[in-house]
Amino acid sequence: MATVEPALLNTHGQPVGPPLGAWRPPGLPTVEATGRTVRIEALDPERHTPSLVAELLDAPASLWTYLSIGPFEHGDALAEAIAELAARPGWLPFAIVVDGRARGFASLLRIEAAHGVCEVGSICFAPSLQRTTAATEAVWLLLSTVFAAGYRRCEWKCDSHNAPSRAAAQRLGFTYEGTFRKATTYKGRSRDTAWYAIVDDEWPALDAALQGWLDPANFGTDGHQVAGLGELRRRRP
Repeated sequence: MATVEPALLNTHGQPVGPPLGAWRPPGLPTVEATGRTVRIEALDPERHTPSLVAELLDAPASLWTYLSIGPFEHGDALAEAIAELAARPGWLPFAIVVDGRARGFASLLRIEAAHGVCEVGSICFAPSLQRTTAATEAVWLLLSTVFAAGYRRCEWKCDSHNAPSRAAAQRLGFTYEGTFRKATTYKGRSRDTAWYAIVDDEWPALDAALQGWLDPANFGTDGHQVAGLGELRRRRP
């Protein structure tokens, strides 16, 4: 259940939100970061397209159901979509790189620096990246850059029917805030959009849980996790 900040009373006796104090609007987040298993880099069509086409072109068509692009029959069409994503105004698109090979992409979008708000979205992980430690670490790196830059809120939005995306948001610690009915359209369909968010007050505990999950000591010799991310989050106050 989402919580809201307690109201204060202004000089007219009206309830208002708390003052911003020393907070100031941040700049854009850092566009590169390296973790133990993955690296996020500013999406460069010339450098990243060959491996993205190799990883994504033959992926199941279901990979693209909830994205605004795809599926693609030819590499040229996918390459064009990657170039358009890289050039999209107001977005910060990233390549997700594992062992020197781009295996997916994600973006920071709807960046409203004046209010300290942005969204992580347009996420596409190749089958070789899905359900891996690197996939979780990639999102952790994106969130880390957002909150390190001074943002107050990071959002995650998805089609309300996209159960895997909703489960991923909840696993990572995003709080469900409601569903916007008939919020948009895509691929000839109406979309109800489920909204999730993490705010800066929540991030330190979530950051610690994510780092605890990503710690090599949390994985046995067989590669399986010792403690799940949900369990580690519950251990935190």
